Amino acid sequence: MKKIAFAVLALVTGVANAGVLFNNGPVVDGDGKSILAPDASTLGFGNQSDAGNFVADDFNVTAGKSWNVSSLSFYGYQTNAGKFTFTSATWSIVSGDDVNTGKVVASGTSAVTNGGLAGYRVTDTTLNNKQRGIYQINADIADVTLGSGHYWLTWGVTGTAASGPWQPPTSDAREGNAAQTGAGLPFTTLFDDNNGLTSELPFTVNGTVVAVPEPETYAMMLGGLGLIALARRRARRG
Repeated sequence: MKKIAFAVLALVTGVANAGVLFNNGPVVDGDGKSILAPDASTLGFGNQSDAGNFVADDFNVTAGKSWNVSSLSFYGYQTNAGKFTFTSATWSIVSGDDVNTGKVVASGTSAVTNGGLAGYRVTDTTLNNKQRGIYQINADIADVTLGSGHYWLTWGVTGTAASGPWQPPTSDAREGNAAQTGAGLPFTTLFDDNNGLTSELPFTVNGTVVAVPEPETYAMMLGGLGLIALARRRARRG
């Protein structure tokens, strides 16, 4: 009977081990470098939350799944800082296809911790330059449950160094729909100033994934609960 109860509990919760739910990287290449793309001129995008600057990118929770999000990881640098200098992250999770008109399902300002040096933002002619160390910026948040659908993550960070914080694009320089806002204006798609190409931004969403049971699973669950109830009645009669 204990085995039946455990199986039913597993069906009800569907809990997986905590880990990375979504990774929008890569942050750097195999050599630890994030190299400015050919004909590009923007090393980093401003996301200084204390100046009203934020960036955004999107992700999907697949059909039939539910996520319990417990932390977020961002990636950024402050030129010439030489160490981890970030102090807080202001973020929001927005449900919908448009970051400007979607529904904010969770938001906050979180203290951050050092997730380690990921690598360096460089140009193809300054591959060994170490002025722009990219750090993983970890922010624990109050758990939030996300059902299947399309979401946007917006974020801005603060730091103690003089320059930035700056947000690098993904190191593969792929195009995408990352966006930026400043001074309370609507988010608009990010474009490189020189080559006019769009960007994707590295971030990770962390927590646990819970499968939504199919109808057959519900039937098994109800049957298991019935067996447990029957066994308890018989135990009382005994």
